[in-house]
Amino acid sequence: MAPSPPHPTPRAAAVEILCLWATTHNSVDILFHAAIERLADLDRGLVKTLVYGVLRQKDYLDHILRSFAQHPLRKMKPRTLMTLRIGVYQLLFLSRMPESAAVNATVNTLKEAGQPPWLIGFVNGILRAVARGRASLPTADQLAAAEPPLLNHPAWMIERWQARFGRETARAICRINNDEPSLTLRVNTRRTGRALLLEALAKTGIAARKGVYAPASLVVDAFPGSIASLPGYEAGHFQVQDEAAQLASLLTGPLPSRCRVLDGCAGLGGKTSHLAEMLPPDGSIVAVEPDPRRYRLLRDNLRRLGHGQAVLPVRTDLRGYAAGRPQSFDVILIDAPCSGTGVIRRQPDIRWNRRPEDLATYRQTQVHLLEIGATLLKPGGVLIYATCSLEPEENQEAIRLFIERCPRFAVENAAPFLPEAARRLVDGSGYFSPNPADGLDGFFAARLIDGRGL
Repeated sequence: MAPSPPHPTPRAAAVEILCLWATTHNSVDILFHAAIERLADLDRGLVKTLVYGVLRQKDYLDHILRSFAQHPLRKMKPRTLMTLRIGVYQLLFLSRMPESAAVNATVNTLKEAGQPPWLIGFVNGILRAVARGRASLPTADQLAAAEPPLLNHPAWMIERWQARFGRETARAICRINNDEPSLTLRVNTRRTGRALLLEALAKTGIAARKGVYAPASLVVDAFPGSIASLPGYEAGHFQVQDEAAQLASLLTGPLPSRCRVLDGCAGLGGKTSHLAEMLPPDGSIVAVEPDPRRYRLLRDNLRRLGHGQAVLPVRTDLRGYAAGRPQSFDVILIDAPCSGTGVIRRQPDIRWNRRPEDLATYRQTQVHLLEIGATLLKPGGVLIYATCSLEPEENQEAIRLFIERCPRFAVENAAPFLPEAARRLVDGSGYFSPNPADGLDGFFAARLIDGRGL
């Protein structure tokens, strides 16, 4: 029996993930989760810190590198550039990382990859020069406050946010996106209470606080470990979910007796499980998810949280499910695929992967999903539309186009369905539309009522 291959070093794994991202533009979340199976448990946190940190600070790191590298960055091969970025990130952002580890262990990844001596020497020389001069280098915060600012976002994105939100809010969104986000939990109220989970976390030395907006939310500001190691995880006492997503589920309002609910784009089941907590004993949920990996995790999450009996997961897409002519539903949630520009602080590669022309493509899919959902809804039923996008094309414009095609639907003001503290996050048209400057993920949700039978 052949011996299993050794675990890659954290820096080597980080270089490989970033090189794959640079050449494929696949989601870094998918690339990271595919790689962690080959990583030692103790290394996973450092790998994620390096990969996600480099993507959050890419323009700043390149600004620093241009001061030290005579060779143009655009002409460097991905492995060279990613190795340099990882090295500089450690030197300038990881204060507890010894300089020797930041430089030597990073340079060693090139040796392990069989790179030529001249290239190893080139990278080593630049990293040592940065290490010597780092005390005099401008910080990322200083350059973000300069004119023009360096905000680590593409220009087209900054320009559209400035036009939409104003200059100061747009810059605040960018600054927040460049920071590592807090961990937000939604307490599973079927199994425990917020005070009990706070107490359990405190007993293990984990500082947490109540969320600002969502009534079942807890925020952990600094937790470097794995989610599964938190007290109560295996017992299903919580689900990781931002406050914005928690609030969106509340737009269904109280679910009636014997109600049938459809989650048409269930993903990993964050909103599905929240709806299951809100479900009356005689209600039921169908959760549709076509992707094999997400479907497996959806089922795992539902079992862990204790919702396996109330929720039927179905591995297909919404079109395929609708083709089977199922019984109609009282409430349908369409948490549509989108550009994700509201969750860049959690998925930092989104800013670099998206292009302005993508928005029209997403909108076409989103409106189509709404139209399919409309065919499955009972007269007088509730259709909730949600995205984690900040872009009007995918939000207000998608709703406008949908209502043009399905004029029996009308928008109902979201504010009465939200806790008092969250009602300020509803705009003048009745849409729930927070942005990261509000202290939670950027989001959009609309409550739509089918006018038949009213």
